[in-house]
Amino acid sequence: MRRTCVALFLAIVSSVALADDFVGKASVIDGDTLEMHGVRIRLWGIDAPESSQLCRGDDSLQYRCGAQAANDLDVFIARRPVNCIPVSLDPYGRTVATCSVGDADLGEWLVHNGLALDWPQYSKGRYREAQREAERAGQGLWKGSYVAPWLYRACIRASGKPSACSDDANAHP
Repeated sequence: MRRTCVALFLAIVSSVALADDFVGKASVIDGDTLEMHGVRIRLWGIDAPESSQLCRGDDSLQYRCGAQAANDLDVFIARRPVNCIPVSLDPYGRTVATCSVGDADLGEWLVHNGLALDWPQYSKGRYREAQREAERAGQGLWKGSYVAPWLYRACIRASGKPSACSDDANAHP
């Protein structure tokens, strides 16, 4: 019993220390990935278009929606301190975390602005309402059409080209 209590105490202390390590200036890698203190951090519960991914705007012209998500996130963070609370590790070894700037949850901000999608498989619908608001307002991805990032990645893994994987029958809306 005592070993269990000591192990539990050490796990709690180390997780708190780990969380404390993820406060500071962050670099934006892409629309849902940051780097802080040399550690890649994947934003929990959302999926943003990939850097090479193209979407169509309300004018039906393609634009680099993945690059836009990353650029807009970088502008929003504006060199302010980012606070990330680790949730888990992903299959690629990245820390998965909820991150915020001030009182703003970065995942919610991205989804609310139509720059990323709620990923219910992981979020359990935490960002569902923010996505509905973005869709109703025609924000970001919702201005035109897009392929869900998880479908885009599957297409690329199957030897697809970015331009072909960005437009298909699964495009939204």
